[in-house]
Amino acid sequence: MKKEIPVQQGKKYEITIQTLGTSGEGVGRAADFTVFVPDALPGERVLARIDEVKKTYARGKLVEVLEKSPERTEPPCPIYDSCGGCQLQHLSYGGQLHWKRQQVVDAVERIGGLSGIEVLPVLGAKEPWLYRNKMQFPVGKKRGKTVIGCFAKGSHDIIDTRDCRIQKDGNNTIVNVMREIVERLHIPVYDEDRHTGVLRHIVGRIGENGEAMVVLVTATKDLPKAKEITRLLRERVPNLKSVQQNIQTYRNNVILGRETKLLWGKPTIPDRIGRLRFSISARSFFQVNTEQAAVLYEKALEYADLSGKETVIDAYCGTGTITLFLAQKAHRVYGIEIVKPAIEDAKKNARDNHIKNAAFLVGDATELMPRLCHENIRPHVIVVDPPRAGCTETVLKTFAGMRPDRIVYVSCNPATLARDLAILAKLGYSAREIQPVDMFPQTSHVEAVTKLIRNDLL
Repeated sequence: MKKEIPVQQGKKYEITIQTLGTSGEGVGRAADFTVFVPDALPGERVLARIDEVKKTYARGKLVEVLEKSPERTEPPCPIYDSCGGCQLQHLSYGGQLHWKRQQVVDAVERIGGLSGIEVLPVLGAKEPWLYRNKMQFPVGKKRGKTVIGCFAKGSHDIIDTRDCRIQKDGNNTIVNVMREIVERLHIPVYDEDRHTGVLRHIVGRIGENGEAMVVLVTATKDLPKAKEITRLLRERVPNLKSVQQNIQTYRNNVILGRETKLLWGKPTIPDRIGRLRFSISARSFFQVNTEQAAVLYEKALEYADLSGKETVIDAYCGTGTITLFLAQKAHRVYGIEIVKPAIEDAKKNARDNHIKNAAFLVGDATELMPRLCHENIRPHVIVVDPPRAGCTETVLKTFAGMRPDRIVYVSCNPATLARDLAILAKLGYSAREIQPVDMFPQTSHVEAVTKLIRNDLL
């Protein structure tokens, strides 16, 4: 007999919130039926209106907090309620760290079906505000006025953002200056519904010592009044070192296109993670929180447990940031990445840091790693930092087939981390310890570094 759903769309219910979901929403139960309530916190009793009902859960809108959590705080951002950039400003920073650790614990136990793995307290940021060195905001029109900012929660409605509390101040300056320039010079802005207009996104990067880069993303090859825009930016953005145009003509949600023009200044700005220096271009991948990136990489280096004699493979190496950290203590490091421009950046980063024991290879890890094996290159340690989707089982089998002593798994998604740890457990590798790191304070995201050891070495 089909079980009747106990909640109805449009009606209000009192709900006690028990935990946080992976997107930072409160999760509670009404008549033993799961209800997700954004902006509600664990331990709170709330009144919520049901907006959506599915077979196994419902989503509600917070109407009133009847009993508040002691961890509830007043968000400092005036547009927090409408903006989709942050999810946890209403939760104290200590509370954020507690629940981010719990997110990792729950994923490992419920998704991975694993037990006995120590999940350490989250390494929090010394500065949980004003930390993002990169901003990429869409540009649009609303009631005849130019708006630049984050998208609203769950939509492509642009929320005009003048003082983002997680962006470095230099990026906020760039946004506000560009808004005035677009209005003053009547620059046509992009309309994603009609695929018309010119200016799509404003990208800002703030490097070491506050050096700034502005990238104007356009839907057309020509940028009207480019010289005037550049002149006004130079006059009004402190420490500006680079102005560039990126061309993205396709009708999709990809922010940056393949072609970039230097309008003024230098093609790169410098930044640093720990002791290593990097040249950041308009399209470079680079961690947006450099202080916490250093914390993450130092933990990966610790888990690699290098004495100076080891050969290490860094799969999914990107622009080589983790690879170069590992090279400081390894005998030899091989970075593998399928994206050719990223490998070119990695090679340059190695040269700039005078690191000679790192080699970078373009290609698929599942093809290149067996080739290294055939060349009698056996890794003592494999480090992997995959995208949010995690690793395929084929990739994990390739890792295990090379029989490294240790695997260091850096993850930005607890769910896929847990899934992959379960697969690696069947392949002979036991997760010994997980260290979560808070790379993105005020948001629901959490990174984690896991140390795995081959079973016959335990």
